Amino acid sequence: EERNLPACLASLAGWVDELFVVDSGSTDRTVEIARRAGARVVEHAFEHYGAQRNWAIDHLPVAAAWTLHVDADERITPELQRAVMAALAHDADDVAGYLVSRRTMFMGRWMRHGGHYPAWHLRLMRTGAGRCEDRLYDQHFYVTGPVRKLQGDLIDTWTPDVSTFTARHLRWAALEAAEHEAPATAAGRIRGRLGSDNAIEQRRWLRDWYARLPLFVRPTAYFLYRYVVRLGFLDGRPGLVFHVLQGFWFRFLVDALILERRLHRKDEIATTE
Repeated sequence: EERNLPACLASLAGWVDELFVVDSGSTDRTVEIARRAGARVVEHAFEHYGAQRNWAIDHLPVAAAWTLHVDADERITPELQRAVMAALAHDADDVAGYLVSRRTMFMGRWMRHGGHYPAWHLRLMRTGAGRCEDRLYDQHFYVTGPVRKLQGDLIDTWTPDVSTFTARHLRWAALEAAEHEAPATAAGRIRGRLGSDNAIEQRRWLRDWYARLPLFVRPTAYFLYRYVVRLGFLDGRPGLVFHVLQGFWFRFLVDALILERRLHRKDEIATTE
């Protein structure tokens, strides 16, 4: 993350009380960059995304009353910084966490359409009050108690180029295919609710509904919904690349891996018999 980390840390400089970076054995200049920016670096071997975040929640000696979770490829906009500081200055007792809107950047362009913005994520929570879903991929934070939305965006740069994008999504597709085998009602997971006033529960309901559709039909329908119905074509040629790769190719690849796993199990059963 040595390419991403400087801009991430710069967006946090001067207004957070303490800064921790959890590193899982980087071999580049990540640790050096983090320490130079004044961060306290803590090492922990990577298990999976949800487990890493929960390890940080359980083990970092955070003294502040509130914790803001940010990935290395994300940046806090000045508007979001002001919104965070204003919210915490009042520190309403009935609020357990705050949702922020993620602004996805791809090929240097903001993906405004295709239902990709605003995408609300819980990132600011009372210290010790929240957890991260126990999922291999696409995990969200959650808290017990009321949540509110903040103005201003969390900029997500995703990947520096298409090659890195496809390489990462190849890995994530394998995790998503494995995740498909886990029951949706497993402990440590957000349960989807239609009509919920919680944006994350609404999105989870939509994902659960998507998971019930037939393989290979669903990525096609999803892409058409994003690109045509939700006006993804307005994101221009970079948007065409993004919505095809992330909204169709990635989802099609997940289904292909699920099918492969199912066929492999059938072959094993046939061999055993």
